[in-house]
Amino acid sequence: MTPEKIIFFKSEYLPLLRQIKPDTQPAWGKMNFQQMVEHMSDSIRIANGKDLHTLHTPAENVDKLQAFAMSDRPFKENTKNVLIPDEPVPHRNKTLDLAFAELQKEIDDFILTFRDNPEKTILNPFFGNLNFNQWVQLLHKHAHHHLKQFGIPNPK
Repeated sequence: MTPEKIIFFKSEYLPLLRQIKPDTQPAWGKMNFQQMVEHMSDSIRIANGKDLHTLHTPAENVDKLQAFAMSDRPFKENTKNVLIPDEPVPHRNKTLDLAFAELQKEIDDFILTFRDNPEKTILNPFFGNLNFNQWVQLLHKHAHHHLKQFGIPNPK
C-alpha cells in the first residue's frame, strides 16, 4: 500500500471536497453533493466496523472482486449498489459543514480502528473481508470515483 493513499485520506481528501461548490451537479447519478459526502461517510463507517453487513457477493466471486479493488481500474459511472435506494435519501446533516465533520470523524475512526492491528479484517458487503491496506485501496478508488463525479477528475 502506498503511503500516499493514506496521506490522501488523512490530509487531502476533505480539502479537495471543500473545493467543490455545494450546488455542483453530478456528471452522473442522482445524489447531490451533500448526499455523496454522506454516502462516503457511510462507506467509511463500514470500513471502520461501525456498520456491519452481510456479504452480498457470491463467495466464488469474491477473489475476482478483490483483485478489481486492488487494481487501478476505476469504478464505472452509475455502478449499482444494492445498499443504496434508487432515489437518494434526504440529508441527515443539517449543513454541508456538518457532513464534512462527520466524514472527517469516520476517516479518523477508520485509521484508529486499524492502528494497532493493520492485518485485522472487516467485512465489505461486496468485496469480502479486507485488511487495512485493502480498505485504503478500495476507499481511495471510491473517493476518486465520486470526486470525478463532481468535477475533480485526476486528484492524487
